[in-house]
Amino acid sequence: MIFHLHGVDIRVGAALDFLARLEAEGVQPFDLVFIDADKENNANYLEWALKLTRVGSLIICDNVIRDGEVANAESTDEKVIGTRAMFDRMATEPRLCATALQTVGSKGYDGFTMGLVVGRSEKAIPQG
Repeated sequence: MIFHLHGVDIRVGAALDFLARLEAEGVQPFDLVFIDADKENNANYLEWALKLTRVGSLIICDNVIRDGEVANAESTDEKVIGTRAMFDRMATEPRLCATALQTVGSKGYDGFTMGLVVGRSEKAIPQG
């Protein structure tokens, strides 16, 4: 379902389905991508973010520290496994310069990543 409100499209549904549709629609590259969805798919969202951005774009992913569990290689929590897969992907992605920041506050011990797109892919949306 798509809602149009004051120049903003609000799309309600499975994010991975909508991301494929955005690519098919030929949208312009995004300057900022904020990932805060089902953590099991963080690596998939990162892949789409790289396809839908350009050099200079910023990709932020929220809730990546998971109370420190992301450092536990033995964790069986699917959210932790998905987040670790995203970190593994970031570590090997030459188009991305990224870091993670931890936060501590009323919501507990967590954090986010910030990745700057520094290179282009052949699969990226053409810059217009």
